[in-house]
Formats: sequence, C-alpha cells, structure tokens
Amino acid sequence: MSRPVFDRVRDRARRLRHRIGTARHLLTGWRKWAVIAGQGATGFVVLFAVANLGLSLFTFRGENPASRTAHELGVLWFSTTGETPTSDQAFRVIHGPTLGPNPSAPDIRDHFEQASTGGTFLLDQVMIDRIQALNGRIDSRVMPPGIYVGAHALGPDDPPLVWVTKWMAHYLLFPRHAYILVVPEEGEALAFSASQEAKFPIHTGDPERLSARIAPYDDQAYDFPSSGEALHEMTIVSRDPADVAAAPAALEAARQRLNALDQPYGLLAPNSNTVVGCILEDAGLISAEVRRSTLLALRAPGIGAACPG
Repeated sequence: MSRPVFDRVRDRARRLRHRIGTARHLLTGWRKWAVIAGQGATGFVVLFAVANLGLSLFTFRGENPASRTAHELGVLWFSTTGETPTSDQAFRVIHGPTLGPNPSAPDIRDHFEQASTGGTFLLDQVMIDRIQALNGRIDSRVMPPGIYVGAHALGPDDPPLVWVTKWMAHYLLFPRHAYILVVPEEGEALAFSASQEAKFPIHTGDPERLSARIAPYDDQAYDFPSSGEALHEMTIVSRDPADVAAAPAALEAARQRLNALDQPYGLLAPNSNTVVGCILEDAGLISAEVRRSTLLALRAPGIGAACPG
C-alpha cells in the first residue's frame, strides 16, 4: 500500500473515531445505554458472521475451492423440503458435467471412489435423491465400503425459515453437527446419530437427555441430507474391512452405554460431536491430538471435550 493511500486510510479512521467519540445521542440515561448495548451486540454478531464466512470459504476447501463453492451454491439453490425430490435439472447442472445425465450405479461408485481419494468429499441432497431413485438405498453398489464421518450445518429443515437459514447456516454459522456413516460390504448403509432425545422422531425419556440412534441411511434417518442440511462434508476414517465389519456391533454397544448414562445434553459439550469424537478415538480411528485440535473444535464444538461418563 503506497504512503498517500495509507495516510488517507489513517485519516479517515481518525475522523471516524472522533465522530463516534463526540456523537450525541437523542436518548439519555438507561435508554442511551440500552441502544449502545444493542449496537455493540449487533456489531459482535456481524463480526462473528464475517469471521465464520471467512472460515467457511477458506478452510476445508479441498484442492479446487472455486469449484467446491460453485457446487455448494448449486445444491443449496436446488435443495427441496419434505419428501419432494430434487429435479432432474438439478442433477444435470451439478453432477451432469462429470457423470452425464443418466449415470449407472457403478458410475456413481466410481465417482465416490475418485472423490474420496483426498479423504474428504461432499455428499449432497441432489446426489442422494438420484441414488435413491436408481438404487433404492445407499450401499456398497453406489459408495465404497468404509467408515465415514459426516458433518452438516445446523439449522431448521422446513419452510419458511429454511429458505433463509440454509444459506446462513452453511456460510455464516460455522459449527457443524457430526455423525458416523458405515457402508458395509453387504447390506444397506447405517448412520449413528447422537443428539437431544427430543430431536429424534420417537423418544421415551427426558427430552434434554443426550441419546443416540442407529438407523438405515435413508430419508427417515435423522442425519439424511435434505433441504437446509442438504450438504454433508464426508471424511473417510477407515477402509479396513475388519473395521467396517466390526463397526455396527461396536456402535450399538456405544449407543447402549450412552443411553445407560442418562447424560444431559450440553450446547457445547457433552453433545453429539463429543460422542462421535470419543467413539472414533476409542476405536483408534483418530488420535486424541486430532480430536482436541483447535480448528476441529471450531468446526464441530464439543468434539474435543471430555468423553461422557
């Protein structure tokens, strides 16, 4: 930055500080301070959103961040609510250039084989709807067998709020909700989801209790991609056949242990991310250092906290 430009910027900043310092408020007393507090809170929220937008656009972006951002924007634009499937146009626009308009199940599996070579890839509602229409379910015919961690934005999934919040949740509200996806060699994929008891369709205990479910990965599953949560960032943590074969029984044991604890849910911890991180660490699939890393803690708050129980 040249000296004259720097001087102009500094001069304008000085004048702005002076204007703020000498500004007169129409209100006095507690009303004035209420307005100032409101302005400060608004400024903090805006600053938080801008920081999260920067993190969303410049971290975990892969080797081609521009292409990934275009993919995300397209999926959010075409995402649908309820049981309405995404359109054929959505698939042609988002996946057609690489897969063609009518890919087969082996074509889709090859797509994920290539996408997962970097360790992390996107699984979106548009692709999921095409797989459901083509294959009837998520299994090893369309996804490579393995243990994956899925992460998606937090936010409502139904109208009218979803039309606004899906954009905010994905780019301005950086925290993600994590779950575990197991794709076995034979049979349908299973999702391990943890959350508040009240979040699940059927609950019998305390609605604020930290609980878990294991369910087929279909449109009835808690963490299935749809609408405001239409973009899932998938990280493959193991392709070892022994790990994959043992995963369903291990996850069921973890679910039973968690439910037996009768643990209250915490906004930051212990929460669903804590449970997922602890399961992966206990299984030797991630290290304690990775689970407690600062950037991962920003991405999925609570994942590095002390394990329940």
